[in-house]
Order: sequence, then C-alpha cells, then structure tokens
Amino acid sequence: MSADAALIAHLMDVLRPLGGVAARRMFGGAGLFRDGLMFGLISDEELYLKADAETVADFEAEGLGPFTYGTKSGDRVLTSYWRAPERLLDDDDEMREWCRRSAGVASRAAKKKSGGMKPAGQKAEAEKSAEKKPVTRSPEAARTRRSRARRNG
Repeated sequence: MSADAALIAHLMDVLRPLGGVAARRMFGGAGLFRDGLMFGLISDEELYLKADAETVADFEAEGLGPFTYGTKSGDRVLTSYWRAPERLLDDDDEMREWCRRSAGVASRAAKKKSGGMKPAGQKAEAEKSAEKKPVTRSPEAARTRRSRARRNG
C-alpha cells in the first residue's frame, strides 16, 4: 500500500462519522468529496483542505500555505486549497472539524457558482423560461435554406 493509499484509508476511517465522504484517485493523488463536492485533496502524502475568505485565516495562523504544483512554465498556486496542519493526523475530532468546515466551503462555493438556492416559486419560473420554445422561421429563410441545399447537394 502506498503512503497516499494509507493516508486515504486513515482519512476514510476518521471521516466516516461525517457521512457522505468518498475519496477518488486523480492526477497522481486523490480528491476528498462529501455529497459529491470536493473539499480536500491529497498530493505527495500531504492533505490540503478547501478554504475561502472565511477560513483562510485559520490556515495562515497555523503558518500553512496554499497548494502549489509544478508545470513546464513554473510553479502554480491554487489558493482554494491549503495544507492541513499535521497535528490533525493525531486528533480525529479536530480532523473531522477541519474537514467539516472545508466541506462547508465547498458547499458555499457550489451555491455561489449556481446562483444560490431559489425559493420554490422562483425556481418554477426559471424552469418555465428555460423550456424550449418552438423556433419559427420565415418563409424566406426556408427558401434560402432549400436553394443552398440544391446548390451544395
């Protein structure tokens, strides 16, 4: 078992009480998901947790930095994921708390991306307006299309 696999197995065991947590291999590492939303990543035997404006100060206070990876054109910084404190690996309750907050970050980001939750009435109106309406073409457009087809066909 690789070190990343051992870390994943440990995290799955520790995070089981949160419910809905899964790990998926990706890009030589793994992603941690809760209810389908990625809240953590594992790369080179390090755990990184999703952060936003509300939580990044916690990582900074611990002296931790964002996830960085190398490319042909130099290092890239992914500021939405920050290295988790190593001490969390020895404290299951605190690990769950940090992961719960990171899952909350992922949830807020998904709501922001989708425009947030809409009340039922607004949702129904949005769905009605999104329904496909029949396309009506003028007789002139149909004639033009037929004559093009005769020329090209």
